[in-house]
Amino acid sequence: MTDSDVSACLERVRQGDETAIRALIAYMYPLVYKIVRSNVTRHGMEEDLAQTVLTKVFKSLHQFSGRAPFKHWVSRIVVNACVNLIRHEKSRPEVRMADLSEQEALVVEALAASDEGLDARLGFAARDLVQHLVACLRPKERLLIRLIYLEGFSIQEASEATGLNPGAIAVGVSRAKIKMRARHAILLKGNDQ
Repeated sequence: MTDSDVSACLERVRQGDETAIRALIAYMYPLVYKIVRSNVTRHGMEEDLAQTVLTKVFKSLHQFSGRAPFKHWVSRIVVNACVNLIRHEKSRPEVRMADLSEQEALVVEALAASDEGLDARLGFAARDLVQHLVACLRPKERLLIRLIYLEGFSIQEASEATGLNPGAIAVGVSRAKIKMRARHAILLKGNDQ
């Protein structure tokens, strides 16, 4: 859908056109689910939160002014819903070697044994290891790392999506990276023993 298609679709949605509603849901759902999935740590909650966010978008449609692209407006609603859910999470799990899968442990061992890059066969396990390290961050840091590095947002786009100052985002991302490196070093050290 182009921006003009979205505008026309939104107008029809506001008039109660069910076909337009279904088209708008089909247009928004991939974006909503992608953001939700990358920010929700408990699997199985993604679909419920995505449905909740879609409902919130439709209830808030009257607030959409059209000054920003529709996808940015929707992204901000999704990110805020994720932030609210993350705030309710009470624990930040620690990562221990015993918690890792066999493949993830192989990644840690490979990184500990060599300064060279990883074998391509360990790529998926490396991604999963990164997800474990991200899960150990504070909720706000987790969100920022996911937006910048996993979703490909620029700092300005992340600022628009979260309402945070771009400087605060840059500092938060930097601190999160330091924490992830420290957790990784702990895993490597634990592997040496």
